[in-house]
Amino acid sequence: MNTFTPLFRSLLIPSMLFMGACAGQKAVVEAPKPPPPPSATVVSLSLGDVFFDFDKSELRGDARDQLQTNYRWLAENPSRKLTIEGHCDERGTNEYNLALGERRANTAKDYIVNLGAAAGRINTVSYGEERPFASGHSEDAWAQNRRDHFVAQ
Repeated sequence: MNTFTPLFRSLLIPSMLFMGACAGQKAVVEAPKPPPPPSATVVSLSLGDVFFDFDKSELRGDARDQLQTNYRWLAENPSRKLTIEGHCDERGTNEYNLALGERRANTAKDYIVNLGAAAGRINTVSYGEERPFASGHSEDAWAQNRRDHFVAQ
């Protein structure tokens, strides 16, 4: 009987709790899921790329709209900085595409600075054709690669 009593107690208490929970009329409420852990790279949904026409560094209308959104992000995050990466499609020499990517990045920076952002908070870099977003050798792929990409620091 001595070995039966501890076994009985170890089964009795959990079974009583289980039966009490089953007999209740309250709905079971699940605990909320914890938020995901912060990542090393913070991605902002409001920062977006701007795109360019072939062999151009002038801003299109859609690019100006996105740059205004990117400026608002910068204004709402005064402790953050931006890096603007200038990219090109694969056509043209490496040297030409690096220069074109630099012109594109500087055009976007100048536009945001003219809106009121501090120039010291914005860095530019050109990758030319070295980091394509879209693979392929068609106008659709090239159009996606002619861009400025914004990276939050």
